[in-house]
This record gives sequence, structure tokens and C-alpha cells, in this order.
Amino acid sequence: MSDESLPLDSFLTCAAPASGMFKIKGSKHYGFVFPIRSESDVEPHLKEIRKKYHDARHHAFAYRLGIDGEVWRTSDDGEPSNSAGPPILGAFKSRDITNCLGIVVRYFGGTKLGVGGLIEAYRTAILYALDGAQITEEILENMLELSFTYDLIGTAMNHIDKWNATPVEQTFLESCRIVVKIRRGHAAAFKTATQEIYGIGIKILP
Repeated sequence: MSDESLPLDSFLTCAAPASGMFKIKGSKHYGFVFPIRSESDVEPHLKEIRKKYHDARHHAFAYRLGIDGEVWRTSDDGEPSNSAGPPILGAFKSRDITNCLGIVVRYFGGTKLGVGGLIEAYRTAILYALDGAQITEEILENMLELSFTYDLIGTAMNHIDKWNATPVEQTFLESCRIVVKIRRGHAAAFKTATQEIYGIGIKILP
């Protein structure tokens, strides 16, 4: 099976909160990024930033969720339409980052930037925050259960090693059972290959 045909099973995200600041024409744009797992994680971070920077004019934000960023939302928070939230989202897309919330706090410096300038400022503030963040790859895995008789332990373990699967639970009696975890993209092929070994049963666990 070629890599191109494997299902998507990993994504990049920030491992911990990070921040950065971009200043232009006197205006300061403080960018913050937070790892999130669901939409319910967003509001607590927004409340924290709004409270801490209550004197700022704008607290624009965007978030992206899902292995390919299929869930997202943006907010310009009073800035001209599409000049703040979407550029934050665009910064995530440019780095292929998901499961992440970005907030930019803006302090106006007295000189208007124009829509183009705002877009660049909001995007750059988040890129600066991402530059200071630890970016990690998260790999999605499936759990599978193998069952076999005691005399097939060696065969089963060699097969598991060959596929770089990781045993997480095992029972070796007359009837043996091993639960392994393996990259989601390799799970179907691993199951098919296992089914070709006489005497070993396998099923994908929910």
C-alpha cells in the first residue's frame, strides 16, 4: 500500500500555550495560541485574555479543529470584516496547524493600518506566537485484539514486531490474547495480514 492511499492519521498542533508580539505604526498586536481538543475549550481562554487585557480595543480570534481542520470559526471582534479572524485562521493553515486557538489583542497606536495592514498584522502576530510554540505531531491509533492458542505466541509476537504495533495488554494462557495499538493508517492492512496467518483471530476494538 502506497503512502498516498493511506488514510490521514496524524496532525500538527501546539503542545502548550505560546505568545508573540508584532508592532507596526505604533499599534501593538499580541498573539496567543492555545492547544484545544474541542469547541468547549475555547471560551475559558477567551475569558482569560479578555479579562487580562480588558483595556484593549480588540480581541480577535480563530480556531481550527479536526485532523484536517474541518471545524473552524473566526471573529473579527469589531475590526473590518475579514481583516482579523480569517488572517489568524490563515496563519494556522499556512503552518498546517489544527486543534489550536489563536487570539490577537490589539492596542491601537494612533495610525490607521487599512484593511491590508490589519490582515498582515493579525496574521503576523499569530505566526510570531507559533514561532515560539513547541509544535508536535499527534498520531491517531487504533486498538486491535489478537487471539490465538499458546503454541502461536512466537508467531504472533514476530508479526506484531514486524508491523511496529505496540502491545498494551496481554494474557498468555492456553487461550492467549494481546491488545495492540497501531497507527490508524496501518490498521486495516495489519488486520488483513493477520487474518492470513492460520490460527490467529483479530478484531478492531471500538
